[in-house]
Amino acid sequence: MPYLPRLIDRSLVDVLAAFPAALIVGPRAVGKTTTARRVATEVVELDDPAQAAPFRADPTAALEALRRNGSGPLLLDEWQEVPEVLGAVKRAVDRGAGPGSFILTGSVRAPLNSASWPGTGRVITLDMHPMTVLEQGAATTPDSEFLSGLLSGQVTGFALPTEPPDLVGYLELAVTGGYPAVLGLPGPARKLWLDSYVEQLVLRDVPELGEVRDPAALRRLLRALIESTGTLTADTELAAAADMNVKTVKRQERLLEDLRIVTSLPAWHTNRLSRLIKQRKRYTVDTGLVAAQLETDVRGLLRQGELMGRMLETFVLAQLRPLLEVSERKVAAYHLRQQDGRREVDVLLEGADGRVAGLEIKASASPAKADVRHLVWLRDQLADRFVAGLVLHTGKTVYQLDDRISAVPIAALFSTS
Repeated sequence: MPYLPRLIDRSLVDVLAAFPAALIVGPRAVGKTTTARRVATEVVELDDPAQAAPFRADPTAALEALRRNGSGPLLLDEWQEVPEVLGAVKRAVDRGAGPGSFILTGSVRAPLNSASWPGTGRVITLDMHPMTVLEQGAATTPDSEFLSGLLSGQVTGFALPTEPPDLVGYLELAVTGGYPAVLGLPGPARKLWLDSYVEQLVLRDVPELGEVRDPAALRRLLRALIESTGTLTADTELAAAADMNVKTVKRQERLLEDLRIVTSLPAWHTNRLSRLIKQRKRYTVDTGLVAAQLETDVRGLLRQGELMGRMLETFVLAQLRPLLEVSERKVAAYHLRQQDGRREVDVLLEGADGRVAGLEIKASASPAKADVRHLVWLRDQLADRFVAGLVLHTGKTVYQLDDRISAVPIAALFSTS
């Protein structure tokens, strides 16, 4: 199968040109190793006991031996299987290893958050996500001007595919998801792979990160998190669904976040607006996983309007998240909601310069003025800080709805520059 270019490709090359070591993190099976192998000159698979043995015995000596015998990036795949290798990389960098010496790949984030992690200041971390629709259709390294156009207020010039999907088309993309292994598989085979993926998470991956006394309860928690994608579900509700106490829910949810299965949008705050809630909004990272675990398909979603709307929102976030990671601008994503629920914006993007854009996601082919009232309110409150508001919809055209507020097809997220 030919290599499908990824958004991270250019970032990886740029990092290796300037720094000794790059670490690619992301969910299992999103293509980290495949991408890294394209630029590595030698590969060590640390989940292979034979290849891992020298690094367990003496990681510094094993690393130095390989560096003497080769040039260019050395790929240390599944580094978390032999975490001592990170100390060896640290020492090599401290001794003067040049740019592009090491690539590390792995599925775990937890050690990266530790104050004692040896990569601090020495290893540049790159996040990789399930494949976006943009990546699935790209012949060369994909590029998008969605964020730059949005935060400069130039939304009428968004490029669109020749034939943007309709609602059914978007739902088909959503139920497929973005794990490379399932692309092109028929529905039953795709569900079989995704069910097996979840089984490995519950029985192996999560227990490797932390204590799991009850795999059945963990499975119930994961199901509850998937069911609540795109919601503000309280910890107490998740605890009741999983038959756990809240403390255990928080601990095990963090493990699932470290494995990049679930994530969240923090709530946005500003002194200009009052009564904003502080609760984060949860999402499942991949919509194919949602469809498989909830045993639904396009027809099922069309019969469940509320779930369909949340699935579409989760799908949009899955397309947006990788764009944020590779953007030259520093852009943070939030959600906004007042405590009484009177005002709500699905996604709020804030640039480092303080400029703000708002996104509403609608399962509609022709959003009207009534669909932008919350964006109008946000614009009026923020004045010049507000640069653009979009209603991302399932139709095929871009048109203006109000001052600095436009209707734009969701397909703008996966259109090339």
